[in-house]
Amino acid sequence: MTALTLSTAAASGLRADAIVVGVAKGPKGPVVAPGAEAVDKAYDGGLAGILETLGASGSEGEVTKLPAPSGFKAPVVVAVGLGAVPEQDDSFDAEALRRAAGVAARALAGAKKAAFALPIADAADAGAVAEGARLGAYGFDAYKETGRGDAAKNGKGPLAEVALLGGKPRDAAYKAAIARATAVTEELNRARDLINTPPNDLNPESFAAVATAAGKEHGIKVQVLDEKALAKGGYGGILGVGAGSAAGPRLVKLSYTSAKATKHLAFVGKGITYDSGGISLKPAGHNETMKCDMAGAAAVFAAVVTAARLGLEVNVTGWLALAENMPSGSATRPGDVLRMYSGKTVEVLNTDAEGRLVLADALWKASEDKPDAIVDVATLTGAMVLALGNRTFGVMANDDAFRASIVEAAEEVGEESWPMPLPEHLRKGMDSPTADIANMGERMGGGLVAGLFLREFVGEGITWAHLDIAGPAFNEAGPFGYTPKGGTGSAVRTLVRLAELTAAGDLG
Repeated sequence: MTALTLSTAAASGLRADAIVVGVAKGPKGPVVAPGAEAVDKAYDGGLAGILETLGASGSEGEVTKLPAPSGFKAPVVVAVGLGAVPEQDDSFDAEALRRAAGVAARALAGAKKAAFALPIADAADAGAVAEGARLGAYGFDAYKETGRGDAAKNGKGPLAEVALLGGKPRDAAYKAAIARATAVTEELNRARDLINTPPNDLNPESFAAVATAAGKEHGIKVQVLDEKALAKGGYGGILGVGAGSAAGPRLVKLSYTSAKATKHLAFVGKGITYDSGGISLKPAGHNETMKCDMAGAAAVFAAVVTAARLGLEVNVTGWLALAENMPSGSATRPGDVLRMYSGKTVEVLNTDAEGRLVLADALWKASEDKPDAIVDVATLTGAMVLALGNRTFGVMANDDAFRASIVEAAEEVGEESWPMPLPEHLRKGMDSPTADIANMGERMGGGLVAGLFLREFVGEGITWAHLDIAGPAFNEAGPFGYTPKGGTGSAVRTLVRLAELTAAGDLG
């Protein structure tokens, strides 16, 4: 991955392939952002005018390249748009810095080193730029004979090194910010790799093996329940979804514990390594990206490992509910009744509503540990995409304050989310004449119906939230900001922030 360093060197004397500066959109044209004063001075204070002549406005995502001033060891200056000039104190928010750094990193694919002279007022800003640069430089090339994946064009590899100018290498806060950014981005990018891995190579067993290896590396206890253990334990939901596949299901528990912890969080992730829809087969055009249906489990896995790497003073348990949903002679049929791990029975009306079945077993199992809160993450419903689009995930909960805290945490780390209700009148639509509950209800409000179904399997008195990341988990459009095409790692940073807030005593 892209290496990060904090540098006090002058922009003119640093040996690099490019100097990255920020430019904002002002009322009368582009405005050179703080951090680029030395570069602007070398242009005799005319950098903004030059950029305007070249067509730059400072709009978010804009990239303008120009020859570096005379005397600079770097040959190129890359001006990246930050968006509108802040209304107060010239301070750009962290997300603007992340996005600008990500755009610059993508624009510099193939370069060995770049110096980022973006606005860095404090350690938090340095961390935001570091995150954006490393996430923006991501590429997935494991299956290409030549070339370096989506982060680059024409076979160029990701930007190799970023030097953050204006950083303070000896300052403890700055060093901590870079260490945090390194851990978060490495694990988030590992989640992206898992999501992008083809389903012929990533199945429940191989995903469990990845989790086991990471547990050994980072001191996380990992327990894996295979088909025999799941059958013995009565996990009818996970077994029912995986019944049609030659690749057996798994339930993986990752336990990170801190000797100083006073709180316990449980994260539960939907891990359908491929979703054909089962007997309720998806129509043509809806199967091609279904390797991403394990993005919730990838997010949970990455968040637990990140918590361990950061040494957070909170106990975090991750549950990966892994199965492959395939049609075959042994597959669960519409009309079948499954007895779940909780003992409750579910009439399966649609085998393509499978994520809620594996989550239900994992939620009840997670509840047995009596955590302070449970958060599940899942690419659960197309209805949530229709409601919120491709970049925003929905948040439902059995506690309004907890739901609000999650939305605030997501905003803080730069993830778009929206609070959603759990209307009680929709519960009646899941009544079944045969079983305790059906896995389908009213078509309208389907994302909320799914949330109500999951709520049935949360232990009494436990605070719970559900994140439906069906929209932002997989980007089928072009890259933007620090978000690549393909797997995005949605919800990883929100979960990590929840763990940090809980460790600090600032969440519930």
